[in-house]
Amino acid sequence: MKKAVFFGALFGLLSVIIGAFNSHALKKLLPEIAVESIDVALKYMMYHGLALLILSILPLKEKKYVINLFIYGTILFSFSILLLSFQSMINFNVSWLGPITPIGGFLLIIGWIYLMYKFTRGKE
Repeated sequence: MKKAVFFGALFGLLSVIIGAFNSHALKKLLPEIAVESIDVALKYMMYHGLALLILSILPLKEKKYVINLFIYGTILFSFSILLLSFQSMINFNVSWLGPITPIGGFLLIIGWIYLMYKFTRGKE
């Protein structure tokens, strides 16, 4: 479960650092819609970082699937939004990342559905 703890802590750390930067410096440099999108990406990153930390201590069989879905889903969802939001600053066209965001969201949804299934099965 080192992977869950590592990524949980990493997502939490990045959420705080980028969030502070977004609240202060980026509001002056980016359009309002980009700042709002960054906030959404960071919320999802923090939520799933905390979920990973909680999952790491739960006595749940086969939780590695949920952990992987949360890690990959967060990377695809949050980081694609962040890169798309920073696009005007980095002066590089990353619009091709647009379709990646919903794939990440889908992985997060599947992770939550699988977690619900594992908890409601009653055999754990």
